[in-house]
Amino acid sequence: MYENARYLAAGARVGIRHFTLDDGPEFTARARESKSLHQPWLFPPTTPAAYAAYAGRLVEDPTKAGFLVCEREGGGIAGFININNIVGGGFACGALGYGAFAHAAGRGLMREGLGLVVEYAFGVLGLHRLEINVQPGNAASVALARRCGFRLEGFSPDFLFIDGAWRDHERWALTTEMRRRGRPGR
Repeated sequence: MYENARYLAAGARVGIRHFTLDDGPEFTARARESKSLHQPWLFPPTTPAAYAAYAGRLVEDPTKAGFLVCEREGGGIAGFININNIVGGGFACGALGYGAFAHAAGRGLMREGLGLVVEYAFGVLGLHRLEINVQPGNAASVALARRCGFRLEGFSPDFLFIDGAWRDHERWALTTEMRRRGRPGR
């Protein structure tokens, strides 16, 4: 456990920190416990080898930033939030992906964690825009995007290849201007 972990940012109940290879046993155990919650929406790694490859990409690839959402009391991993496809320059954008683990679902921990990641992305990473692409039937992810102030911008048929097929997605976004204007869900 990471009771004395140094978080990149912390709220009342959670802190966020980067992935490490040492998180593999806890992460994969939580992913296996959460299979019915995650599928058919996402497929986090459930084996040591798959976790090592996944975490390695998040650590080594400069177009990705991976964050573990950890409960401040005890330090256990509640979920994960990744910023993928980070582009700088005039675009200054990244695409968010996330998942709560079953033991933490429905407790508001991911909302707090996503708020911390958004602040980190707009501050430390210097991004201007964050996007979330969600399968329309994934009510929990749509609700999280909405509660955190993201706006629905559109619908893309056959957008991402997941679980053997091209899946439709809603496109949600948040910009630094929206945060400054105090969008609902902030």
